Amino acid sequence: MSGVHVVLPGPTDVRGWKLTRAGERLLQVSACATVGCAPIEGYLLDVQAQLAKLPTVLLAASWCAVRIRRRERPLFHPVHALLAALAAVVLLTTVTHLADPFAVEYAVRWLPFLVVTAILIDVAAREVPPRALLAAAVAGALVAGVGALYSVLAEGDPRATGPLQDPNDLAYVLVAALPLLVALTPLDAAHRRRVARPVLAATAAAVLILGAAMTLSRGGGFALLAATGWLVARRVLPLRVLAGALAAVALAAVALFAGHDLSRALDEKTFIASSNVDAREVRWQAAARMFAENPVLGVGPGGFRGNYATVSHNAEIAEPTAVAHNMYLEVAAELGLPGFALFVAVIAGALVASERAFRASTDRRPMAAVQASLIAVLVASAFLSEQYYLSLWSMVALACAADLRTRPEGH
Repeated sequence: MSGVHVVLPGPTDVRGWKLTRAGERLLQVSACATVGCAPIEGYLLDVQAQLAKLPTVLLAASWCAVRIRRRERPLFHPVHALLAALAAVVLLTTVTHLADPFAVEYAVRWLPFLVVTAILIDVAAREVPPRALLAAAVAGALVAGVGALYSVLAEGDPRATGPLQDPNDLAYVLVAALPLLVALTPLDAAHRRRVARPVLAATAAAVLILGAAMTLSRGGGFALLAATGWLVARRVLPLRVLAGALAAVALAAVALFAGHDLSRALDEKTFIASSNVDAREVRWQAAARMFAENPVLGVGPGGFRGNYATVSHNAEIAEPTAVAHNMYLEVAAELGLPGFALFVAVIAGALVASERAFRASTDRRPMAAVQASLIAVLVASAFLSEQYYLSLWSMVALACAADLRTRPEGH
């Protein structure tokens, strides 16, 4: 014999390997489920109150188990430090306003988003291909889009709702997912010849666009225009494809909504819009006043809701869950200048990371799609309070994870 010793794995090694593989698989599934279930959270809540939280709990548990089993440290991105600092500010301002009625409730809404974002950055940089998470986001939005169309065509709602009660929030979710289809369409000629893939992509786009259109959300419309313009400017969405998609959507709209009383819906929207303009102006002024009077630690998580009636001099005393209808003003009012600065820094860090990944990639469509989705989120959030929706946080995570994937090993 040559003296070479072959060491066969023992039962313990095999069992450990199987446990690790099972943990990795659960981590992958739970990450995709967390992203994919977010747009349909309303449906899950209708089934069981805690069901919507299950994917997130499984994600956190499996992530901890895999990292401990492997004895690995999470991959670090500078945005991780910003997320940790933002979490500290949320906790500090919560403690400062602990006597307020909604402080703890809204802090408990804030912190899971920050934790999930940090975990998704690490997971998407290692175990889960970013395209899988993009596909999950689109799949969840498609279910929400079908629900939107069903609410109008079958249930007779004047504006689409589906899994979300507020049509504006639904439009935000659908429009944020729409650019991601660019990352999931075939690039090479061999795949383009497969008719099923482009047809599926076109069908998905039609569902998302029609669902968003039936919400009659102006903020969603602005966000869609901004995202589409970005994709065209980055040369990942050819104009001929855009023109064809718009023509197909127009034909589908005529076929689907020929019998729907659009004039009634538009009249209702016009009536609501006129009152919304005045209401939003009052809410923006109230949020700005709260920020000006509490610039350091704000009025605390949920403080806008708790203080709105007083600050606005009972302008909408019957409104039980008032929001500022502007994510930036609401975050500034509730978390103060340090919290707002960190919140903006997280978004800016994600945009910078996405641009680095975009320039380092051979296929630039996924990062252009993530950028367009982020832009849609940021535009829509000028009219909506969307810091409590995963669309923003998942795109931040994917941008940072893609940045980590493009870096040399060990950097």
